[in-house]
Amino acid sequence: MDIRYAVSKKEFMRMNTEEMRANFLIESLFITDTVSCTYSHIDRIIVGGALPVIQKLRLKAGEELAAEYFLERREMGVINIGGEGVVAADGIDYRMKKYDCLYLGRGIKDIVFSSDNPECPAYFYFCSTPAHKEYPAKFIPLEDAVHLELGSQKECNRRTINKYIIPSKVPTCQLTMGLTVLNEGSNWNTMPVHTHERRMEVYLYFDIPEKNVVFHMMGSPAETRHIVVQNRQAVISPSWSIHSGVGTRDYTFIWSMCGENQDFDDMQGVATQDLR
Repeated sequence: MDIRYAVSKKEFMRMNTEEMRANFLIESLFITDTVSCTYSHIDRIIVGGALPVIQKLRLKAGEELAAEYFLERREMGVINIGGEGVVAADGIDYRMKKYDCLYLGRGIKDIVFSSDNPECPAYFYFCSTPAHKEYPAKFIPLEDAVHLELGSQKECNRRTINKYIIPSKVPTCQLTMGLTVLNEGSNWNTMPVHTHERRMEVYLYFDIPEKNVVFHMMGSPAETRHIVVQNRQAVISPSWSIHSGVGTRDYTFIWSMCGENQDFDDMQGVATQDLR
């Protein structure tokens, strides 16, 4: 398990490109027949990827959690961004096609990932946060998500926000999760920007066409920087940082949040002309 420690605004201001990428970018999430995890000390979120091609992959706690099993003191959300597959949780099979989501609550002991077809494997992306009580598992297919159309073609940010794990649909301890799809011809997300004083966020960028990238904007509003992100890579965003992106083409991303407040609209907006 890769461990990432918290970084303050002052440290961030002095970082070069290599240091920023080492602290905030998760480059290798999906490795064939492997479960990969990154543990961030920012709100103790774990960001992971499971790519079962030939093998079935069991999620283990690892010594870093000092737990008998992964969800002994945690909850998690899973979104499939690849071919069809199955997440088995304590013997219950949840069949997942691309863009389907699954919430698993504290206390589930055995989690196994598998793909239906090794030629078109499932890519299971998951985020896990500390949990203080148990909530029931819930499968949320794409069609059952809350869909929100935002932006305009004129502003290059027409997009559909699909909200899966939000309080009105799935009770959780702190995790919220969703997926945003940009329309063809749009490349900006989350502009005007904002910060979250009461929670952190992780962005997974994917469905980026070959030979294209996304420039992820971060930093305090008066000290912005960018990280160049490739397909199926994630960026950790502290509460004090903006989190916006612009691609060389349209793309899709998953947002996952945890912290003190689950209200989707709890944010501190920043006027575009005030960015530096």
